[in-house]
Amino acid sequence: MRVGQKNPVTRRWARRGTRPSAPKDQRTASPHVFGAICPALGKGAAIVMPRCNTEAMALHLEEIAGAIEPGAHAVVLLDQVGWHTTEALDVPANITLMPLPPRCPELNPAENVWQFIRDNWLSNRVFETYADVLDQACAAWNKLVDQPWRIMTLGLRDRAHLS
Repeated sequence: MRVGQKNPVTRRWARRGTRPSAPKDQRTASPHVFGAICPALGKGAAIVMPRCNTEAMALHLEEIAGAIEPGAHAVVLLDQVGWHTTEALDVPANITLMPLPPRCPELNPAENVWQFIRDNWLSNRVFETYADVLDQACAAWNKLVDQPWRIMTLGLRDRAHLS
């Protein structure tokens, strides 16, 4: 998820007849949150990186591998961006990558997570500095992982659990 000074403006509740402010910054400094969730256990693992590339993805996979219970195996759903699927990517032994069909973000439960984080903790604000963007991105992710029931609700898909 890209987080930055160019965040989206979202809907806000307001009294009828009023117009709440919704500031929008025109600067473009944007770190990226690489996050993964386990909907069954309500857990998450993430890192924040300055750019999206193979090196950042490899570090993210290491973070996920370290969060997996001993003896367990994770399947990571991902889109087909080049740095997700490159042969240069070193995938840990306890992770299997499962590329989703092109242009099908609705199949990835993590998209619900990103939308929730944006809508509830990161939209409609102007960040003072790049460091503030980083702090708020980390704070938003930490709020999410402190709510395992929220991860379970946002991440579970019936079609993802085969009998």
